[in-house]
Amino acid sequence: MNYQKLYWVSLFIFLACEPPPRSGQVSATQTAGKETFITSETVDPNEEYVMVTTAVNLPLYVNHDQAAFKSWGEKMGVKTTILGPSEWDVPAQIATIEQVIPSKPAGLLINGTDPGIAQAIRKAVEAGIPTVVYDSEIPNSNRHSFIGSDWYEMGRLQGERMAKLIGGKGKVAVMGILGMENMEAGFSGFQDAIKKFPGIVFIGKYDDKANVEVAARVASDLLSAHPDLAGMAGFDSNSGPGMALAVKEARKVGKVKLTTVDAEPEHIQLIRDGVVQYLVGQKRKLFTYLGAQFLFDMRHKTLPLSSNDAATGIIPIPRSVTTGSIEIDSTNVFGF
Repeated sequence: MNYQKLYWVSLFIFLACEPPPRSGQVSATQTAGKETFITSETVDPNEEYVMVTTAVNLPLYVNHDQAAFKSWGEKMGVKTTILGPSEWDVPAQIATIEQVIPSKPAGLLINGTDPGIAQAIRKAVEAGIPTVVYDSEIPNSNRHSFIGSDWYEMGRLQGERMAKLIGGKGKVAVMGILGMENMEAGFSGFQDAIKKFPGIVFIGKYDDKANVEVAARVASDLLSAHPDLAGMAGFDSNSGPGMALAVKEARKVGKVKLTTVDAEPEHIQLIRDGVVQYLVGQKRKLFTYLGAQFLFDMRHKTLPLSSNDAATGIIPIPRSVTTGSIEIDSTNVFGF
């Protein structure tokens, strides 16, 4: 009998039938050339990733950003913590970031709420903490990565749809949080889109403080000052519901066209009721989930791009990612 042949045949069968490693076990790495790719590894369940936002109880954030972040943490077997003030309070968000830095979490996922948080983000990066900004870009923050929506594009989409809704003529206004990087980009996209229509008169941008009551009051004032107002576009989660309240009270539903961002249940219902004509939704769950994964990959050197990325100054995660928009109107609203 050829025992050598029998040995190799038996070894081949054994290797081919060997089961994959169980959860929690460390598997071998796969090497391709000089690069080593991690296929799995044991993760410390106390490894902590921290999300810092403001208006931490805002339903938009709770139902999308925070839900995705928690789901990601459960899947990866790591600890996730969500911090921030209950109200829209940027100084409090800055203070929260600075308080978290000394604890050196595995990664920081920071909501890009205001350009004023740039210095705090720089401090986190300088402290060696993997740091990703999501939702809105923060210039001069030196963040490792940004992931979110292209707000200029969201504004352009609203502007083009508004022009179509009002037949290319009439007075229009926009509202949101003035001074925020993302919304200012959205305002610019909207204005650039309507410039193609000489018959459209842009009467200005207005601050609604991301508050439904304020948005309703601002919209009501606009309707009173401009009885011939043709349309309004909103750029924060509460703009649409606020504008809708004002239009209903003025009995101008359908006469004054409304477009806005976000696709929460209340926004969807406003489309179904014919009060709002067009929504541009963000892929919030997607960009927060992927943002958290970027932190993990940077922390664990999942895909190294050199023999020592830190020493060579290479950031081994995407520098900037935009995740696109979701457009909703009467033609597809019942699918949501």
